[in-house]
Amino acid sequence: MAALLPAEWIKNWEKGGKSEFVQLCRALSENKNHDVGFRDIQQALYELAYHVVRGNLKHDQASNVLGDVIEFREDMPSILADVFCILDIETSCLEEKNKRDHFTQLVLACLYLVSDTVLKERLDPETLESLGLIKQSQQFNQKSVKIKTKLFYKQQKFNLLREENEGYAKLIAELGQDLSGNITSDLILENIKSLIGCFNLDPNRVLDIILEVYECRPEYDDFFVPLIESYMYMCEPQTLCHILGFKFKFYQDPSGETPSSLYRVAAVLLQHNLIDLEDLYVHLLPGDNAIIEEHKRDIVEAKQIVRKLTMVVLSSEKTEEKEKEKEKEEEKTEKPPDNQKLGLLEALLKIGDWHHAQSIMDQMPPFYSTSHKPIAIALCQLVHVTIEPLYRRVGVPKGAKGSPISSLPNKRAPKQAESFEELRKEVFNMLCYLGPHLSHDPILFAKVVRLGKAFMKEFQSDGSKQEDKEKMETLFSCLLSITDQVLLPSLSLMDCNACMSEELWGMFKTFPYQYRYRLYGQWKNETYNSHPLLVKVKAQTIDRAKYIMKRLTKENVKPSGRQIGKLSHSNPTILFDYILSQIQKYDNLITPVVDSLKYLTSLNYDVLAYCIIEALANPEKERMKHDDTTISSWLQSLASFCGAVFRKYPIELAGLLQYVANQLKAGKSFDLLILKEVVQKMAGIEITEEMTMEQLEAMTGGEQLKAEGGYFGQIRNTKKSSQRLKDALLDHDLALPLCLLMAQQRNGVVFQEGGEKHLKLVGKLYDQCHDTLVQFGGFLASNLSTEDYIKRVPSIDVLCNEFHTPHDAAFFLSRPMYAHHISSKYDELKKAEKGNKQQHKVHKYITSCELVMAPVHEAVISLHLPKVWDDISPQFYATFWSLTMYDLAVPHSSYDREVNKLKVQMKAIDDNQEMPPNKKKKEKERCTALQDKLLEEEKKQLEHVQRVLQRLKLEKDNWLLAKSTKNETITKFLQLCIFPRCIFSAIDAVYCAHFVELVHQQKTPNFSTLLCYDRVFSDIIYTVASCTENEASRYGRFLCCMLETVTRWHSDRVIYEKECGNYPGFLTILRATGFDGGNKADQLDYENFRHVVHKWHYKLTKASVHCLETGEYTHIRNILIVLTKILPWYPKVLNLGQALERRVHKICQEEKEKRPDLYALAMGYSGQLKSRKPFMIPENEFHHKDPPARNAVPATVQNGPGGAGMPTSLTINTVRLEEGTTEETADKLKEKSQGVVKVINKTVNATPKVTTSNGNSASNSKIIKEKDDKEKSGKEKDKEKKEKTPAATPEMKALGKDGKDKPKEERANKDEKAREIKEKTPKSDKEKEKVKKEEKASKEEKSKTVVTIIESKSTAEKEREKEPSRERDLAKEMKSKENAKGGEKVPVAGSLKSPVPRSDTSESEREQKRRKVDTHSSPSHSSTVKDNLNELKDSSAKHYINHTTPTLSKSKEREVEKKDLDKSRERSREREKKDEKDRKDRKRDHSNNDREVPQDSTKRRKEENGTTGSSKHSKSESPSDSPRLNEKEKEKNKSKSSGKEKGDSIKAEKMEKSSSGSKKESRHDKEKAEKKEKRDSTGGKEEKKHHKSSDKHR
Repeated sequence: MAALLPAEWIKNWEKGGKSEFVQLCRALSENKNHDVGFRDIQQALYELAYHVVRGNLKHDQASNVLGDVIEFREDMPSILADVFCILDIETSCLEEKNKRDHFTQLVLACLYLVSDTVLKERLDPETLESLGLIKQSQQFNQKSVKIKTKLFYKQQKFNLLREENEGYAKLIAELGQDLSGNITSDLILENIKSLIGCFNLDPNRVLDIILEVYECRPEYDDFFVPLIESYMYMCEPQTLCHILGFKFKFYQDPSGETPSSLYRVAAVLLQHNLIDLEDLYVHLLPGDNAIIEEHKRDIVEAKQIVRKLTMVVLSSEKTEEKEKEKEKEEEKTEKPPDNQKLGLLEALLKIGDWHHAQSIMDQMPPFYSTSHKPIAIALCQLVHVTIEPLYRRVGVPKGAKGSPISSLPNKRAPKQAESFEELRKEVFNMLCYLGPHLSHDPILFAKVVRLGKAFMKEFQSDGSKQEDKEKMETLFSCLLSITDQVLLPSLSLMDCNACMSEELWGMFKTFPYQYRYRLYGQWKNETYNSHPLLVKVKAQTIDRAKYIMKRLTKENVKPSGRQIGKLSHSNPTILFDYILSQIQKYDNLITPVVDSLKYLTSLNYDVLAYCIIEALANPEKERMKHDDTTISSWLQSLASFCGAVFRKYPIELAGLLQYVANQLKAGKSFDLLILKEVVQKMAGIEITEEMTMEQLEAMTGGEQLKAEGGYFGQIRNTKKSSQRLKDALLDHDLALPLCLLMAQQRNGVVFQEGGEKHLKLVGKLYDQCHDTLVQFGGFLASNLSTEDYIKRVPSIDVLCNEFHTPHDAAFFLSRPMYAHHISSKYDELKKAEKGNKQQHKVHKYITSCELVMAPVHEAVISLHLPKVWDDISPQFYATFWSLTMYDLAVPHSSYDREVNKLKVQMKAIDDNQEMPPNKKKKEKERCTALQDKLLEEEKKQLEHVQRVLQRLKLEKDNWLLAKSTKNETITKFLQLCIFPRCIFSAIDAVYCAHFVELVHQQKTPNFSTLLCYDRVFSDIIYTVASCTENEASRYGRFLCCMLETVTRWHSDRVIYEKECGNYPGFLTILRATGFDGGNKADQLDYENFRHVVHKWHYKLTKASVHCLETGEYTHIRNILIVLTKILPWYPKVLNLGQALERRVHKICQEEKEKRPDLYALAMGYSGQLKSRKPFMIPENEFHHKDPPARNAVPATVQNGPGGAGMPTSLTINTVRLEEGTTEETADKLKEKSQGVVKVINKTVNATPKVTTSNGNSASNSKIIKEKDDKEKSGKEKDKEKKEKTPAATPEMKALGKDGKDKPKEERANKDEKAREIKEKTPKSDKEKEKVKKEEKASKEEKSKTVVTIIESKSTAEKEREKEPSRERDLAKEMKSKENAKGGEKVPVAGSLKSPVPRSDTSESEREQKRRKVDTHSSPSHSSTVKDNLNELKDSSAKHYINHTTPTLSKSKEREVEKKDLDKSRERSREREKKDEKDRKDRKRDHSNNDREVPQDSTKRRKEENGTTGSSKHSKSESPSDSPRLNEKEKEKNKSKSSGKEKGDSIKAEKMEKSSSGSKKESRHDKEKAEKKEKRDSTGGKEEKKHHKSSDKHR
């Protein structure tokens, strides 16, 4: 602070300083701001005096000027006294004496300005003494002490009762008198005042006595409160509070107990605001800190108890007893001191002072106060009173009387609630303070819940204004908070009160499940940690749950169930969480647990549903096992438990179903397992691939038959549970979304989820998704009413185009809708016009079908490209997809079986002596009713099937349009109808097979049955490889049913003639669409049909062996599944069976350690195959291979494209071609069969899908290599080509696979071969010639064998011996050729012969595989060359060793052969001329197709025709070897350029060596034979030609 007196003023004091100072003081005292002026004047005076003390100014000068200044302000003397006081203190501390003297002189000089009284007040006694104002400072001090004592401590009046007992006695009499009259507090107050005056009583003591009397007479609030209030006007305001505080202090010693009357008085005084809570609160014990400490201690204790309970205690009983004793001692010593704050709180609550009570509660930790029972009960009582009017109005249940609660007499108590809004404002807050301790008053709990129920009713029905709605919303959220914070925690602390649980459910069931689950989640995961008591309860519940679960077995379900029920009423979340954790670990607990849950309340069931969903959604749990190929067992257990528990108990399903839907939306399909289980258990709809054929048959009947014979377990009483499931789906609109999500998720599994997952798991998930869709769709179809279904499922085009549902799934969902629709229309028409004639009925049925299906026909057009509808009509497509097995056939045997079962049951009931009669009667009635139902159902189905067949008969002419070719039609039919549907479900698989047969039986125009069957059997590799496990099983079923039909036709000429003989499906000449010739010659005859069937069996073997040898997990697994399914009808031929057996045996050995699941499958199949062995037959019994059969059928391929796919051409024409071409030169062939060649070329280029699959062997020429590469380019190109060009004959397919490759290998044009040889190895001319000769000789040898076999098998054996040795020589000389030819032929020759196992270490693995393939003769449908060779090679080596026939001499043999050849040569010439004409005619029709023939077609033709013939030979090398070999060769071709060919030849050489090594014993004979062969070979060329033509006829 700057000095106010500058030094100049002091120096020039007399001149101008004095006047300056006076002016300054005047200015400061006139300052308006009083405080600032006061401080500045103080400072100015202080500075002036300080200059005097320091000696800068004389004291008289200062006193003069002070005299002038003193008048400026009234308080100037006081200010001056203050300044002196400060200076007194300052100077007394200084050591310089002179300054103290200056100060004393100044004060003396100024005595006239300041009165001595003021100075005595302000200055020290010593200073006063030195100034002479007092005589002795010591005496002054003593005197002041006496005065103070007298003033403050000496009592003038009588305070003690014993000192003034009369006054106090009168006072007590006044206060204790009867107050019921008209005595008022004012009157008494006057009397009290008189007493105080008269007897000189202490007013404070009087107040104390008034309070004492009030404590004793609490009922006179109305008297005492105004009295005290009036009395307080005479006292200081704090007095009352201090007196009360003193009273409370009195009881604060450890043994003291504060009386409740004191609390009540304090509470009433607080309520009337006579004292402040803050003032009184400090007088009460314990302190807030102590309370917080205690609360923390409680929490720690609770946690310790939990830890003790969860710890495994292994100590002995003694230590436990000691611990218990210690605890008891602690409890005794720990009687807590009186908590006066809580006592006061209780009193406040009792009188209804909620405002002050709330303030006290807020000072304490949450729920600390209400955890003391008296307080909780007092608060509950207050709530009771507050809600009374509203409860009486809306909460009391009908018929209940209840005891009304009177309101508090006190006007200051909270207002009673009349409406829900008041309830929210007043009561909800109180409940929040109560928290879990509402458990002390179950009646109040019930009242609050009933009010909640009443509110929900109002809330849901309310259609009022926006403001009201907002209020209601607020109320609703408050109600939810109360439920979360008060009701549920209180339920946890109640002692197993089932009634409260049910009461609470009454309110809960009005909440949407989302809110309920949210509440359960909070309850389970958060509430239990919020309070020490709840922490303990949770631990005890888990402990008890463990105890029960340890002892739970099937035998003690009832008692354990009761204990579980008891425990669950209060703490369901904790209990179920533990139970579910146990179920996830031990799935054998599922059944007993489900049975033991029957004592639960509705609320508990709902909580259980929540707990299940929470367990399923647990993010910490892995849904896959560690091997990543299977779904975790915990998930499977939970799903199984879900199904069982939801079926048995009335639990709401919405949450679970929504959870599954949400998971699907998120692209996760694991949880479909749950839906699958729930539908299976609740609706009794089972989806299993392990169905027996009997069950499958039963599944094609009506609902009753399905229930009786279609499922593994007899699932009864599903009516209620399936109704519940249906309601849940419809109420929450989940039926269609779930279907669509599943349908979309099927592909999602593969393309979205499947990325990183193991292929096996992807397959599993796909199957699970698909199966669940089928099961769920089946449930909807059988449980939804027609209206519900039609309302929910959109039309087929919307399903496919908008919802992107796959077509198969879309039709699956729509199918029941069409059936419902048609039947309801049919019923309408029947009612409208009553006509009982069958014809009328059929007519009506057809009309109703047309009405329903017409829009469907329109809708399906958008599903495919317009080109599709050139071949099949939308009507045919829709008919195929909309019918089911129920529509096509009646399972009479199934109906009979079930009826017979019931009869047996009834007989057993009759025979049962122990059964009581009334039960007998009931059971018999049940059986009879069931029997009648079944018979009725059978009759109904029979009528229905007849109507459907009539409808199909009328429709069939418009089905197949064949605007392109029959082959294309079959392609579309298979691609769009059969293949997608046959793997959809087991029944669909059976349906597809039946449908094909039905289309055949209906004599449908443009449908080639032969072609269809051929396409199905000819190539199954790709189809099998792309299936999942269950799809493979269904595909196997389909093939099984197809084979069954074929086998039936194959078994008996009569059946064949009857069912196929004159049917258009078996035409071999495919004329223009308009001409439906029934010429007998055009039909495939029975014998040739048997050849075809043999060919199909061979194809199946080839494909199976190929799959088994890939080493691919899916290929092997799927083919084994398929083979197991078709076992009843395949293999029928012995050598094919053996080939399979060997491959499967090999799989068993290889996979035993590596892939146990494959090993199990293979072992299973192997065992079944062995048991079928006695039923297999030799090839010659399966189809006749004698020459006469050759001429039976005309050898024409007319309609190029159509012929392209025809098994007839395949069985007959191509057969002949095949055999002929073997020895004929390419040029001749070209002349003879140009028409065929063209077709063949086309087909080669446009090989249908199937073509690519059976595996190609290495080719001899570059062209062939190119061709192979083209083939491998994939299905895509093939499909495109298929649409552009007519498809190949199945034979060509065969060619494509066997023929195309092998023939190429063996003897595509000789010129090419020569060229090839030149390229590969530079050899001398002699060697080349020798090679040619060798080759001719070998071919000739084969032709001889064909003829001779008829006469003698032993000759054949000789020939067989010759052939291998010759081939070996060939191999040696033409190592380069080995790649294409030797690789196959040589080992074949070597290995076929020897039944001795080979063990040469030099063989590479691949060779060994080949060997295995080869040890086995090859099937052929009609090539006698092939067949006989095979049979000779195989059979003579193994089966027919004992058959000996006399050997013919060589010359005789030759003669026979010549004769035969001459005859056949003539026949063939005539035939070929005829063929030539026909072909030319047809060539014109299909000239457009010729354009697509590539320029190098001439070369290819040669190869191709080489091909056709050679397929037989290559096959004859080994029946089952070709598939695998070809595949290998194909791979070789792909991977090797011509530069790598040497390696191959070396391999071949090795092979040849090894095979020759294994046959040392027969080497000598072979060499002899070889020489003989060379001699004969000179005439070989001519013979070859004859032989060729004769072969052709075969």
